[in-house]
Amino acid sequence: MSDIGFETRHCLIGDGWRPAEGGTLPLGNPSDGTCLAEIAAGGPAEVDAAVAAARAAAEGEWGRSTAAERGRLLARLGRLVEARAEELARLEALDVGKPLSQARADALALARYLEFYGGAADKVMGETIPFERGYTVWTLREPYGVTAHIVPWNYPMQIIGRSVGAALAMGNACVLKPAEEACLTALAFARLAQEAGLPAGALNVVPGTGRDAGAALAGHPGVDHISFTGSVTTGEAVQIAAAHNVRPVTLELGGKSPQVVFADADLDRALPFLVRAGIQNAGQTCSAAARILVERAVLDEVTGRMSAAYRALRLGPALSDPDVGPLISARQKALVEGHLARGGDVLAEARAEGLPEGGHYVPPRLLGGVPPDHALAQEEIFGPVQVILPFDGEDEAVRIANGTEYGLVAGVWTRDGGRQLRMARALRAGQVFLNNYGAGGGVELPFGGIGKSGHGREKGFEALYGFSTLKTVAAWHG
Repeated sequence: MSDIGFETRHCLIGDGWRPAEGGTLPLGNPSDGTCLAEIAAGGPAEVDAAVAAARAAAEGEWGRSTAAERGRLLARLGRLVEARAEELARLEALDVGKPLSQARADALALARYLEFYGGAADKVMGETIPFERGYTVWTLREPYGVTAHIVPWNYPMQIIGRSVGAALAMGNACVLKPAEEACLTALAFARLAQEAGLPAGALNVVPGTGRDAGAALAGHPGVDHISFTGSVTTGEAVQIAAAHNVRPVTLELGGKSPQVVFADADLDRALPFLVRAGIQNAGQTCSAAARILVERAVLDEVTGRMSAAYRALRLGPALSDPDVGPLISARQKALVEGHLARGGDVLAEARAEGLPEGGHYVPPRLLGGVPPDHALAQEEIFGPVQVILPFDGEDEAVRIANGTEYGLVAGVWTRDGGRQLRMARALRAGQVFLNNYGAGGGVELPFGGIGKSGHGREKGFEALYGFSTLKTVAAWHG
């Protein structure tokens, strides 16, 4: 096992760290298959205790804190994260298998989320409503109380920042269930939150499996709001569990996001975005640009340039900072390879040489020769795989782009200003990027999907609204 530098086998509940009744679980290193550490196998008992601790905080010191006090504390926590960014990045790279430079960007994004929500905490306003004579009516935004955060393994730090950060800013007390495949940065973050002075119970962390800890949290009657990021199948189960308690849920689920390249696009600018958005974090990204739609007039040029870029990609262990690291687990590798066995023409593939045995590597692959309704162009692969789909004209581009069950992100590449605006309106997606893709992560930009990509919004002020409930006050004064 690696020397992580802190105790990993406990849950944070209330004011202290404690072992789980279910013992521990092994945490694997995706780069070489070795065991990184052991984590707590939390379950219903730990979830019960964590929810009780969060309720006590919400009704106690944390619930009585002012927005300005919460903002200062989050800002302090953000500075601690920034000071420890290299340490956190190394943990994320080891745990997730992502290249070290990408993990560094995630650590700085976590710090930025905390900075943003620290500054925004005292700027969420209600409004007055014109009403009948003799009344003054206004609205208040108040915390739900106890919020649950079920976080996936692909971007732990970023998703903790955008969900837990926003919930704390609004005055909620949080119970965080990190993924059993990757939870080291969640545990490290909780220790930094204690160091920053977050009151006991405001943040609780219960590692464990989705079957035990996740299900217990999603269906817990003491939880007032649930935020879940992950697969469609698990998201459906979370929503059903929450429905039994009539609790609101924010779901950020899968995607099959298109980038639409017209013949007049600036290809020199577009090409790095087209490739990077498909292979970042080995394609294990909900907003990955899995479909590249190319106008037929430039199909050969785009295919040739993307193929050359693919053949130049370097695979390797996370800490060697390659272009592409391993997949999270042997199970995920098998799932991706199962998708690839379903057909398609291999236009280009990255070389895979000298990789550690036991690592979960799948060489990035660029595919063609599949129609838009083929499974490879419809289903989320969650691996470093992109499909090129030709089109003729704007109408066909929109039909293909909108022709899946998902609607998370889309990109459009064209110099035509009118076309940019038409496409932005026509595309069925929660975010549309014109002549860029992702906008550098965009802490301030509301993020979420439609269709099977989920509902609700995270990031920006929309997340603060999502983690608060609106109260209307009508005062009669004659």
